[in-house]
Amino acid sequence: MYQELTIRLREALASHIRQKYGVTLEIVLERPPKLEMGEAASPVCFELAKRLKKAPRQIAQDIAASLAKVEGIARVEVAGGGYLNAYFDRRAFWESAQSGPQAPTHGGHEKIIVEHTSINPNKAAHIGHVRNAVLGDTMVRILRHAGKRVQIQNYIDNTGVQVADVVIGLLRVEQQTVTNVTMLAKEPRFDYYCWDLYAKATNYFAENPERAAQLRAETLKAIEEDRGEDAEVARVLADAIVTCHLQTMARLDIHYDLLARESEILHLHFWDTAFEMLKKSGAIHLATSGKMKGCWVLPWEEDKGINTEAAESTDRKKTTEEDDEDEQDKIIVRSNGTVTYVGKDIAYQLWKFGLLGKDFCYRRWPNAPQGQTVWATTSRKSEPDAPHFGEPAATVYNVIDVRQAYPQDVVAEGLRRIGHVKEAERSIHFSYERVTLTPRCAAELGYQLSAEEAKKPYVEVSGRKGFGVKADDLMDKLEAAALSEVQQRHPEMSETEQKRTAHAIAVGALRFFLLKVTRNSIIAFDFKDALSFEGETGPYCQYAVVRIRGIRRKGAEAATHTAKLNSETAGQLLSGTDGSDLWESVLSAGSLDYAVDAAIATQEPSFVAKYAFQLAQAFNNFYHRHHILSERDEQKRAFLLQLTELVEAQLVRALSLLGIEAPEKM
Repeated sequence: MYQELTIRLREALASHIRQKYGVTLEIVLERPPKLEMGEAASPVCFELAKRLKKAPRQIAQDIAASLAKVEGIARVEVAGGGYLNAYFDRRAFWESAQSGPQAPTHGGHEKIIVEHTSINPNKAAHIGHVRNAVLGDTMVRILRHAGKRVQIQNYIDNTGVQVADVVIGLLRVEQQTVTNVTMLAKEPRFDYYCWDLYAKATNYFAENPERAAQLRAETLKAIEEDRGEDAEVARVLADAIVTCHLQTMARLDIHYDLLARESEILHLHFWDTAFEMLKKSGAIHLATSGKMKGCWVLPWEEDKGINTEAAESTDRKKTTEEDDEDEQDKIIVRSNGTVTYVGKDIAYQLWKFGLLGKDFCYRRWPNAPQGQTVWATTSRKSEPDAPHFGEPAATVYNVIDVRQAYPQDVVAEGLRRIGHVKEAERSIHFSYERVTLTPRCAAELGYQLSAEEAKKPYVEVSGRKGFGVKADDLMDKLEAAALSEVQQRHPEMSETEQKRTAHAIAVGALRFFLLKVTRNSIIAFDFKDALSFEGETGPYCQYAVVRIRGIRRKGAEAATHTAKLNSETAGQLLSGTDGSDLWESVLSAGSLDYAVDAAIATQEPSFVAKYAFQLAQAFNNFYHRHHILSERDEQKRAFLLQLTELVEAQLVRALSLLGIEAPEKM
């Protein structure tokens, strides 16, 4: 509703300025800070003033006086030194809001791929992985709401170093057999077992660096070539851990269309094709001297068009270790013939855009969460009813944390140097910052903190050291805390209903906590803050819906006998200063489309989270100012009830985009 009006106003202003002054400009509209300043404001006259050599206020006055009537806009006024402030027709806006959400008009048929989660299949998922998955899933929901055609992919790095490390831990450190590993992999908490083993293997490598380097190289080569017990254990390990990850994410209502496994990039010769393309274009060359001798590398600094300083800049000075990692990112094939993950990522990205001339085969994942169908790539023959995942994408979002900015730049540069400039530009690194813990949260989880750590604003986690919050532990603790609260408030509920409500609150608390801040803000997670029913939290937004449903239940009989609302009365109630508080709630409810468009344009799901909170806040203010059910004026009571229904519909819709369910009671 709001967005539709601003688009109409923007087009009318652009057309009018073009006809009146012969100038073509992109019209920027802003949301004024106060309602008395209107619902939309444009600074376009300041830009026009530079071109026409006139005072911006004079131009604004001319435009306000000559602009033809715009449907849905009551008037346009001049403000300040030359702003154009538009005031909506409140009655028309209200009537439009009653007709429900409009079908998207700007969806398009182009395919968009959102690749998210993409956890190394070597241990249990942790809270940082959850932020990745929640961001990716929410962006998918928002894009689909806007009418976009989106495919969800989860990249499974089942031939990488992290998998090799756990294989070494299983076979060399713990002296397990293939049979033992196969049995272990069937245990419910196999991902937890591997979490501890990964930390154990890391310590082993630190104590035996030379042996570790040799073992890694040998194990990686065996896995890539799919031979011997190393490859067999890697396959059992990765498949079992992926199944654990799918179950974990299903608890947060996150699912996938396709699991793209790295092993098929090798087995189906995707990499071989990409390798030839890279060599033929001159994008990579074989190093013949220095410490990278024998490696195929993508020279980075040789290209004068790349701002290396900007690409490598961080908030702190790079360490020698980080420089070494960046060098590894430029190495596409190691001297022993194994391919770096960046090399395989280039092949995968080429496939996403339909540039390889090859496709995977597809089969259903055998252990998908209940009620879900998840497809996975395979080198075997496709199942007869497998979807056609190989259709080229127009845009690709890769949800990967901000620390992977450099390798993501290298992947895009690989496409660019092969000659696919447009696809490189449409390879979007959807980055995000890490998730940490407040000292209080770390202590609650049983971690021993030093006096110095306890004073810090947050405590960093490390999967290699085994220090962090496993996603399932996090959900268990949130659900337990929510269940305790629900049991106290609603002892009359059945046990099943109590657990279902607690689950909805826990999911809402976690997802909202991870979404309410911008992607590139560090999050310090805290149980108490996330579960609070007050402030900017998921439960606060959910409770606003619960409160509305309570009003409906209490007023069911009154609502039945309430006279039908007269449209003219609604306009009168919304007009003037007295109607501003009601208008604020109507305007907030009608602005979901604006928040969705802002989220897509800026790639910031936090816009929708902010919208949900502000709408819940506006309703709570409205609820405390008006006695909805006891209002004596029938027409006003009908209006208040309809406004309540509108707020509920929009808030439920917004929460759904965030992956949050609103329970009946809390």
